[in-house]
Amino acid sequence: MPRMLDVSDAVRAEIGDEEADRLLAGENAPGRYDCTSCRTPGDSDLEHTSTVLFIGDETAVLAFAHAGCLPSQVVQVTEEQLQGAVRSIGGGIIPGAAAQQAVPEPAVLGVTSGLVLIAGELHPALVVEPTAPIVRPGSTAAGDDFLPLLIEQGFMPLPQLAEVPPVLHGWSVLLAVGRLHAVLQPGAEGGAPVAWWQAHQPLQVTEGWRAAANKHQQVLLFAAPVGSIGRQPREDLMRDALDRAAATGKLVGAALPLAGT
Repeated sequence: MPRMLDVSDAVRAEIGDEEADRLLAGENAPGRYDCTSCRTPGDSDLEHTSTVLFIGDETAVLAFAHAGCLPSQVVQVTEEQLQGAVRSIGGGIIPGAAAQQAVPEPAVLGVTSGLVLIAGELHPALVVEPTAPIVRPGSTAAGDDFLPLLIEQGFMPLPQLAEVPPVLHGWSVLLAVGRLHAVLQPGAEGGAPVAWWQAHQPLQVTEGWRAAANKHQQVLLFAAPVGSIGRQPREDLMRDALDRAAATGKLVGAALPLAGT
């Protein structure tokens, strides 16, 4: 059975027609892999799979992702990110690349749901924190551009959580049958919304969170750089972490309209 691989034109241009054809023929692609986005297992024999090419200054690494998590694409990263990673993403070095053992550790967006008390009222919230620094696409400089990129999209810096942040029109949170499916952002040139973050499997939310979302018809999205919030086991601890991030200038947020029920 042919592997259900997608090799985009951009990836093909980088790796060459011969290598791309071998991938599509199943010669160089593993049947099973760990998705480079959501980190859960995938199987290119059974489900649509994207090829994702990470390119550093001297190294190119091919990885695989569920097509529902990422499209096939070329991702520019720093050589330091490639060389410094220690955990495999289920990909391989492209033949001819300078380094022979480098594997990247791409950032994954961790999303936590919870209720946040603001001005005496509970609001449904999603807290987003990457697992690694986010570099601006195409940049080769070290650093973390996660918050600046979101601010450019309309998210507001939050020095404190004293009031509900403004609504960010064009973005939305997709909730269906009581489960969280995706955070949607505006499509290019006024096209249909696309997923900014998408759950590989829809996430269950609490009845209280769902009720608050239906009441307000919006969800508050807070975002902070890696290491700012952490996975907090209770909502009061999550609120404390949000307050600390806000006080240190490491929190942005917006109110996103609710899509679904």
